[in-house]
Amino acid sequence: MNNIEDNERKNRIIKLATGAAVLAAAMVLEKVWKYDYNVPLVFFIASYFILGGDVIRRALRNIAEGRVFDENFLMSVATIGAFYIGETAESTGVMLFYQIGEFFQDMAVEKSKRSIAELMNIRPDYANLVKGGDIEKVAPDIVRTGDIIIVKPGEKIPLDGVVIEGVSMLDASALTGESVPRKAGVKDIVLSGCVNQTGVLKIEVTKIFGESTVSKIINLVENASSKKAKTENFITTFARYYTPAVVALAVLIAVLPPLFGGVWQDWLKRALIFLVISCPCALVLSIPMGFFAGIGSAAKRGILIKGGSYLEAFNNLEIAVFDKTGTLTKGVFKVTDVQNADGFSKDELLELAVCAEVFSNHPIALSVINEYKNQRSGVEANRDGLSQYMEHSGYGISVIKDGKTILAGNSKLMEKNGVVYTESENTGTKVYVACDGIFAGSIVISDEIKPDSRSALDALRKKGVKTVMLTGDNQDIARNIADELGIDEVYGGLLPHQKVEKLEELNARKKEKGKLTFVGDGINDAPVLAMADIGVVMGGIGSDAAIEAGDVVLMNDEPSKLIEFMNIAKFTKRVVLQNIVFVLAVKAVFLLLGALGLAQMWEAVFADVGTALLAVLNSMRIQNTIRVTNWSISTSIPTDAV
Repeated sequence: MNNIEDNERKNRIIKLATGAAVLAAAMVLEKVWKYDYNVPLVFFIASYFILGGDVIRRALRNIAEGRVFDENFLMSVATIGAFYIGETAESTGVMLFYQIGEFFQDMAVEKSKRSIAELMNIRPDYANLVKGGDIEKVAPDIVRTGDIIIVKPGEKIPLDGVVIEGVSMLDASALTGESVPRKAGVKDIVLSGCVNQTGVLKIEVTKIFGESTVSKIINLVENASSKKAKTENFITTFARYYTPAVVALAVLIAVLPPLFGGVWQDWLKRALIFLVISCPCALVLSIPMGFFAGIGSAAKRGILIKGGSYLEAFNNLEIAVFDKTGTLTKGVFKVTDVQNADGFSKDELLELAVCAEVFSNHPIALSVINEYKNQRSGVEANRDGLSQYMEHSGYGISVIKDGKTILAGNSKLMEKNGVVYTESENTGTKVYVACDGIFAGSIVISDEIKPDSRSALDALRKKGVKTVMLTGDNQDIARNIADELGIDEVYGGLLPHQKVEKLEELNARKKEKGKLTFVGDGINDAPVLAMADIGVVMGGIGSDAAIEAGDVVLMNDEPSKLIEFMNIAKFTKRVVLQNIVFVLAVKAVFLLLGALGLAQMWEAVFADVGTALLAVLNSMRIQNTIRVTNWSISTSIPTDAV
């Protein structure tokens, strides 16, 4: 909390204490003062204006601006009317308890807002810019791409970049929700918003501040309330018609019964009580508060939601469509099978393959080289004795090693050179190797599945969600991954426009209220992300275009975060519905009691401020009762209710 908020809170407490003290003095004087009643009345009036002056001012300002029917207007009319009929102590007491309720209600709201504001702490204050031999502390937004910055232990990384010197552990919890630090060294990409914990890092900036990760996160969080859920819009519309309606009813309660013999003062008091009870603030405040708390709870866990509408929509999820590479798989190629031919050992096969691949930077070549290093405890491949290296586009590589001709590539390379080979039946990218025209064996390279992909997809199916995979990879590889993960439908070999066509087909198959989400990461996913009801982006490795097109961003690229998001969405909806039912039920009961003369001003205050406070506290459970264990969410309520 900053000093301004601290001072405002102290001033409110002082005002409440002063108003309460003056009210207590007025009530004592009313009992013991034997002379002119004007003396206690002065104390009642002073207490009333101390406690309710700001309410009356807001009511008058809103009336001048054309906004008549709000809680300030209802409280002002009701309490001034109570003064008019001689209920001075009751009128001032109602304003006191109203203000106390508002104070605790605002405290609850502030607590929720602070949890969101904590995310804003990732905003960097400065950058240590290297200029010649000097280091200058500057604002992050003046640093350009290509500039070199220094990040010391304990400082936030101000801009996205690549480490060019140093090794350190980074706290990325503000971005991903993970508490385990990550190691960063030379050539590693580092994101703004992470906190450098140990060593000094020299970083080459790759994005200006406005395009950096921290800037995108801040923008997403600050604008999350702009896209309201349907429930929020309904409550806003409901309040617009509800408040004038209850004011009209209050007027009828005050006017009609006296015309038929009722006591004017009695029915006027009932009408005033009816007005206090009817304030819609409990609904108008607690419902947006529920979605706000849901967005905050998700943000703490590295799930950034662009609006409450997407949080609500996820409750009706029917079809979950996934990209493969970088979404369900790591996007990192790895040797998964080595099959040597007769006359060659696996070590000899790998050594021959590395001779051919050692000069290439292709991901397939790098995966073969890494496998060679792993088999030899980190020993680098030997380039000595290699000559006549040549890449054959669409086929593979040839090279001469100590007079022996080595071929490494696809089946077409083997056939082109007349090599008799045995075709591998394993799924993946296949590299066939030959030495002096003799087949040495095959190496299969596959994209590694993320550790939590299976768990996430299993959880979706248990929740009744149909799973689909759309990928540009060939159908055999796609089917193999789909079978391993238990995906319901798979479509491989798709170009970007074909993904759009397939998504249109899936959209046509869902139920009227059913929702479809697409989960992807790359720039070629942007069209389908925009077309889906809820576009979910793997934000850590996702492209800028995909993040712009997406509605939800998973900052740590784990598919299991989708289940956390779904559980938060369901719990948020449950709490919001609880608030609506609770508030409307209490209002209905007390409105009836007020009209029948069975409720006094004190009960009216509980029906208004009490229900609002209880509804807000209930909304805060979204942040306080959900806790994450590994990738699942557990709560203090039964899991089937979540």
